[in-house]
Order: sequence, then structure tokens, then C-alpha cells
Amino acid sequence: MKIHEYQAKELLRDYGLPVPTGYIAFTALEAKQAAANYGSCVLKAQIHSGGRGKAGGVKLAKDPDDAYAIALNMIGMTLVTKQTGPSGKTVHRILVTEKITAKQEYYLSVIGDNENAGLLIVASADGGTEIEETAKDHPERIVQVPVSLSNGFEKADGVAVAKAFGFTGELKDELLEILSGMVRLYVERDCSLVEINPLTLTTEGHLVCLDAKVTFDDNALFRHPEIVSMRDIDEEDPKEYKAAQHDLSYVTLDGDIGCLVNGAGLAMATMDIIKNYGGKPANFLDVGGSATAEKVKVAFEILLSDPNVKAIFINIFGGIMKCDVIATGVVGAAKEIGLNIPVVVRLEGTNVDLGREILKQSGLAIITAIDMADGARKAIEAAREASR
Repeated sequence: MKIHEYQAKELLRDYGLPVPTGYIAFTALEAKQAAANYGSCVLKAQIHSGGRGKAGGVKLAKDPDDAYAIALNMIGMTLVTKQTGPSGKTVHRILVTEKITAKQEYYLSVIGDNENAGLLIVASADGGTEIEETAKDHPERIVQVPVSLSNGFEKADGVAVAKAFGFTGELKDELLEILSGMVRLYVERDCSLVEINPLTLTTEGHLVCLDAKVTFDDNALFRHPEIVSMRDIDEEDPKEYKAAQHDLSYVTLDGDIGCLVNGAGLAMATMDIIKNYGGKPANFLDVGGSATAEKVKVAFEILLSDPNVKAIFINIFGGIMKCDVIATGVVGAAKEIGLNIPVVVRLEGTNVDLGREILKQSGLAIITAIDMADGARKAIEAAREASR
């Protein structure tokens, strides 16, 4: 789960990290009122994406009236960044924050280290908007420091980063406090990423977390209702949100063949075989090994709600999941919503004959497949026919 920058900064502040003061504004008038606390200030569009500055989502206002004029244009605008894709995201709120004069910018993050069953501090003295290019073109400038989960953050972990940054004395101490807080935040709130970019050395000689990104492990959200309350549904794909509400694993892709599969491994193989035969999957959708007919119905509804989907490939291997349950769910959803695109179904496993009979007796124009390869080819051809 993602949250906005201003929410991430609130969490950093809770853990003792230095962040600029700021106010959230939903209207131009609120932005003007917030700017009155500063005079000259910075307005930052709040969407779940990096690269906002380059896209026009970060502006300097010289006074409250200027902040009002900027906010009037920024709120409601569609911001297109490298991360949003060409459709962009609508700005519903902005952060009005104090202006910080930077002397130097650094990059810091804490991520999971699956290989060593611990955490990893990732740092670079080349922070800011070009960090992706630095990682690609000059990986030697990226420092990685393992952190033990059993021991927690230790001074030696931070010393390695301070050395890379050239920090000594007070700056070194400030950095160690920041790193310690980042690690505690990551562990205590079940994060998947805690990132500060840039970490700024101000002209006054102190470190400030100028921008922040924090994401969370969805599987641990049940432990953190205070984090769930930060969720901004407007920032999420409606299809992905609906899937999450029904415990379905769904990710939107850019193809035209909708996939409904049971099991993550089979779902990946299904997408691979579609690509292998020249098609493009429109999604990853795993209904799980023990889905009910109702859950299958919701999955089918999600696929049919995507205007990019020209054909659907249902690929089921019934182990725990029974083929008749899948068939019942598909038939129920198709009859309730209406079936206006081709559907290719491949069923194998438990109760396969019963599942096939349910589909046969449904009266729906369903295309059957004898195996995965046959199903992929038929789905690709059906999608091409539907697009002509």
C-alpha cells in the first residue's frame, strides 16, 4: 500500500526525523491560507508517483497570492510522470511547505533484503531527481549496508553510510539518528520501503528530509488500522482495489487478453504462453486455490469492466479449486452482466467433466480449449477478431 508524501513525512516526524513543516490543502484558498505562514513557500502536488517536479507538480510561490494562483492551476490538473504512464493522475490535494535552501542532496532508503533475511540500507551521495540514472550509469556510487533484523540498527551500520557521505562530527550523529528512525519505522509498521530523496544538507549545516516515500506490506495491514486509514482510493486502480476487497490477486497490464487463473505460478505461465504466441495479457489475476463461485464471479466482473480487454482466457487446473465452482461462477457472472466479448476456457483437474457440462449447458458462446497452448492461441485469435 502506498501513501502520500505528506503522510510519509508525518510518520517520519513520529520517529524523530527532521522534516519541513507543511500544510495540506484541497483548495486554492486553503493553499493561500497555508502560505501565509511562510511568505515564500513550495507547493507540491500529492499523487502516488515520483518525478512530480519534472512534470510541473512542484512549484515555488513567492507570496500567498502567488500560492493561490499556482494552486488554482495545480489542483485538478492531470499530472503525467514516468511512473503514472500516459494517462497520468489527477491532483486532488497539494502540500504547502516551507522553502529549504539545499547545499547538497543525498539519497537514503531502507528495503527488505530477502537474500540475507534482513534489511538493507541503500544510500548515495548523488541524491535528487537523477537517482535512477545514477543507479543505472554509475552503480559504484550506490552504497548498500546490510542490517540484521535480530540485532536491529547498530552504529556500525550507520558509520558505513556516513563514511560514504563524508560526514563527521555533528552531521554524522544526525545521520545515525535518521537511519535509526528509518529502520524502526520499517520494522514497527511492516513497511516494504522507507525512502528519503532527497535528504538535504541545508545551508545552515543540518540534515532535513525534504521528500519521503513509504510503502507497506499489504499482508500486514490487518495489524495497522492507523495505516489503512491513510489509504487514498482515488490514487488506486479501481479494478485492483475491488480485487483486494475480495482477496483476489490482480494487477493491471497493458494488453488486451484478460486472464482468470487459479494459482500464481499458473497465472505467470499463462501470461508467458500468451506472450509466446504473440499476444499481450491485460492483467495478472489469481483467484486462489480455494475460491468460491462468488469470488470467481467478482473476478469475471473485473475483467469485463476493463475496456481494453477484447477476449478472456480462463485457465484452470483444479486441485483444491474445483472446475465446477469456476464454471458456476463464470456462468453466473456472464448471465448477470452480459457477455459481449469472446471467452476461451481451459479446464483440467477435479470435477472437470462436471465443469465442462455446466459451461456446455449454459447456452453461452464459450470457446473451449484442450490445453494451455490451444487456449492461448484461441484467445489471441479471438482478441484480434474482436479488434477488427
